[in-house]
Amino acid sequence: MDKAEIVSGFLLELRRGTLVLCVLAILKEATYGYNLISLLKDTGISIEGNTLYPLLRRLEQQGLLESHWNTVETKPRKYYSITVFGSEVLLELKQQFHSLSKHMEKLLEEH
Repeated sequence: MDKAEIVSGFLLELRRGTLVLCVLAILKEATYGYNLISLLKDTGISIEGNTLYPLLRRLEQQGLLESHWNTVETKPRKYYSITVFGSEVLLELKQQFHSLSKHMEKLLEEH
């Protein structure tokens, strides 16, 4: 295995761990999947639909998100938004992420 493959694998693991945090943070306002992909991309985080939609379903099953269909427009769209429970989890995740980031920055500066 070469360096590029190893780095790619580690980056994939890092992304998986942070995507939940990113999705929950953006879904404070209801939006549909394709728009969520665009919003994430605008912040420098790319995600494919085949990664996002299973994640959205899982977060909904866990009670972190809720969804509803908007059939008023010409194309029906499923909108997702964060639940109260999801907001509580997001707050905890943010605190943990900031703490971990602070410790990681210190560790990386020292070594």
